[in-house]
Amino acid sequence: MASGGRPSGSTPSSGSRRQKPAEKRVRERLQRVRTAGAAAVSVAAARTRAAAQRIGQLPPPPGPFRTGFWRSPIRGPWLTSVFGLVLLVGIPLLFLTGLLSYAAYNPDLSPLNDETPDKGILGFYLFSWPTHPYWLYRLLQGVHVTLGVVLVPVLLAKLWSVIPKLFEWLPVRSVAHGLERLSLLMLVGGVIFEFVTGILNIQLYYVFPGSFYRLHFYGAWVFIAAFVVHVCLRLGRMTRALRSRSLSTELRTDLAHTAPEPPDPDGLVAAAPAPPTMTRRGALGTVGAGSLLLLVVTAGQSIGGWLRGTALLAPHNRDPGSGPNSFQINKTAAKVGITPALVGPSWRLEVHGRGAPRILTREQLLAMPQHAAALPIACVEGWSTEDQHWSGLRLADLAALAGMPDAASVLVQSIQPPGPFTRVVLRGNQIRDPRALLALRVNGAALSLDHGYPARIIVPANPGVNNTKWVHRLTFRA
Repeated sequence: MASGGRPSGSTPSSGSRRQKPAEKRVRERLQRVRTAGAAAVSVAAARTRAAAQRIGQLPPPPGPFRTGFWRSPIRGPWLTSVFGLVLLVGIPLLFLTGLLSYAAYNPDLSPLNDETPDKGILGFYLFSWPTHPYWLYRLLQGVHVTLGVVLVPVLLAKLWSVIPKLFEWLPVRSVAHGLERLSLLMLVGGVIFEFVTGILNIQLYYVFPGSFYRLHFYGAWVFIAAFVVHVCLRLGRMTRALRSRSLSTELRTDLAHTAPEPPDPDGLVAAAPAPPTMTRRGALGTVGAGSLLLLVVTAGQSIGGWLRGTALLAPHNRDPGSGPNSFQINKTAAKVGITPALVGPSWRLEVHGRGAPRILTREQLLAMPQHAAALPIACVEGWSTEDQHWSGLRLADLAALAGMPDAASVLVQSIQPPGPFTRVVLRGNQIRDPRALLALRVNGAALSLDHGYPARIIVPANPGVNNTKWVHRLTFRA
């Protein structure tokens, strides 16, 4: 008990009495700040809406922003959806074959194989590239390149069919509309970027800055993200549009009976359509004929046979001459700085592993047990050769010679001046495939200088650029 008879602690201290009014004042100040902030936001929003309304009341700029500019009577949701359906099938296949083609380089095995070192989680799907079937890379890259070229007329027709949407006024009406426009920009910009860089690569016309592999890889992921968002937003509308008209009926409709589609909320149908000069059947036929023509002048570089003569869009060297070495190459020895002096009598192959390195002349290599394999060369540009008959030493035998029969990888180095892919790393499964060779001869003759004399790598299902030419060092690793 306290001296006054009151229990201790029965009354709040003077400090506690002072604290409660202070807390109350703080809460009141915070409330005033919140109220003022809300009022400021409300005023700003009102002013923004008023400004948007004033801008919206302005007439659209002359030209494509005005509704009367686009007058085609066949443009509308149905035709757009037909082109979209083709792309909905083709683009995922294009993306998938591109991803698998990228995996064929084994980019996760070594930085030497990786042209996209900052890919991070985008390389989540990578795996050890197989050597069976031996034509796997030839098929994948042939489909990837040929399909990409064949889809160009469809892509252009699709962009034509939605072009009024790209010029709608106002360009941005709200936050949600702005996000939709941003996704559309990523979609259109991404698809144009991917197709243009891909076609330039096919023609070996490198006018863009940086590595094609890096630009095309990251561009593909940006585009496919926008593509997925677009599909999710538009799939229902596309389905309804396809059901609104019969394909068979449209294919039978002549010019005199061609009429515009009913008005649509996206503004694709012309407000004041012009008289038709082409039927929808004609539009589909024109696009299909364009794709068929591109198929004829492209596919032969991958399929081979008599169709190779029709491959007018093949990059170069479509007529490599006659003889055992008369098959296509990408770059000549002279173009990459290989001279006869570099591969003359002084050339040696260095084989590194456990113990001292083995230094071998070409004559010593030819004196060792030789093995044969029938394998094509397939390149990233989409072209490939028929199966060529190679002979030389198995990589597995060279690994055993280096004291590492169970080697996990081998670093292959070319005598070519330093540059991309002059050094590559192959996996253990590639080393141990009995068809994987250090080739010395092809089709019964010594390799020509352009085909990698005095020795080159040939591995089943391997991208052509990883089948290193002018090899001078093999380093087997555990």
